[in-house]
Amino acid sequence: MPAGLFALALGGFGIGLTEFLIAGLLPQVASGFGVSEAAAGRLISGYALSVAIGAIALTAATARLPRKRVLVGLVGLFVVGNLLSAVAPNYQVMLLGRIVAALCHGSFFGIGSLVASGLVAPERRSRAVAVMFAGLTLANVLGVPFGALVGERWGWRAAFWAVTAIGVLALVGIAAPGAVGAGGTAPTGGSASGLRAQLGAFRSGQVWLTLAATALGYGGMFGAFSYLAYTFTEVGGFAPGDVAWLLMVYGVGLVVGNLIGGRAADHDRDRALVLALAGLAVTLAVFGLLAGSAPASVVLVFLTGLFGFAGVPGMITRVTDHARGAALAASANVSASNIGNALGAWAGGLAISAGLGYTAPLYVGAGIVLAGAAVMVVAAKLVPSSDEFPARAGSYEGSYEGPGV
Repeated sequence: MPAGLFALALGGFGIGLTEFLIAGLLPQVASGFGVSEAAAGRLISGYALSVAIGAIALTAATARLPRKRVLVGLVGLFVVGNLLSAVAPNYQVMLLGRIVAALCHGSFFGIGSLVASGLVAPERRSRAVAVMFAGLTLANVLGVPFGALVGERWGWRAAFWAVTAIGVLALVGIAAPGAVGAGGTAPTGGSASGLRAQLGAFRSGQVWLTLAATALGYGGMFGAFSYLAYTFTEVGGFAPGDVAWLLMVYGVGLVVGNLIGGRAADHDRDRALVLALAGLAVTLAVFGLLAGSAPASVVLVFLTGLFGFAGVPGMITRVTDHARGAALAASANVSASNIGNALGAWAGGLAISAGLGYTAPLYVGAGIVLAGAAVMVVAAKLVPSSDEFPARAGSYEGSYEGPGV
């Protein structure tokens, strides 16, 4: 594996902790600040909306700067945001910390995916992106359950201090000489550094369809994920201490799904994406029916992670292909996923507030994902077979610098 991919995965691991850690700590944070479950859920939706805004704004603003310098700055922003969360005296400062940390997220993964794609042969680009996102998925397996355990024993603030320290390590890894390869010296915007050229990518209907499918797929999964701690304890009969290892099961599913999805997308991308979304919709619906069964919950939370992340590598390469490698489109895909995240968490919270119970977010999520699968079917039908991989290796600066993944 190219060293640059490992550095990107390390950065993704740190940022992934920030995104997902809060799910296992949500009941503690709500109790600590004396706010409702729905208000605590806004720490998730607020983060997601900030990711959506930051991904577009920061990518556009840094289009002419070297990619490595931008990546280092983004991880630094992440560290500051988590430090604010760790010392927050009240809910408002906690929310501010989440927003600051979130601003780096979308641009990091958008720009990082282009760097990762340039480190391998063209036919292995989805797998390269999957390797970079392995850090994000490993954050669920190792970081989120660890955070839940730390939070239960020493309080939720200790978990954010730990994330801040890991962020510093990630910053050192990204800043190391040669960490992101020659592709890190190219401008963030690539050959199309001008804002007009970057915006031109959005003339493609396929770009918009892919962004819509991404938003709906993520929205459904995270609409359910945001309230899983409540589903496990209030419906499944699990003890609060069980949430940590249950989230680890979910994280293992993310890792497996990410790697399988990357390989499947390199083989037959659109079919892999449709199957991933359809599988997730069915899984969430069945989860709602069987949430009262502890054994079934363990299996279904694993499948939720597997199907939920199986489409991520393919969605990213699909949108960048149809956008001819525009960095803004890559970041927009991350924005779309987090807009979906915010809407899903909001919809799940509304369902609970309406008295529909803690299985309601699972059914809401299933419906949202099903809509995403329908959009993906339409997108696959409309793209000509000759345009399946419209961007060639030359569309990415430093397109192939070493052996494949």
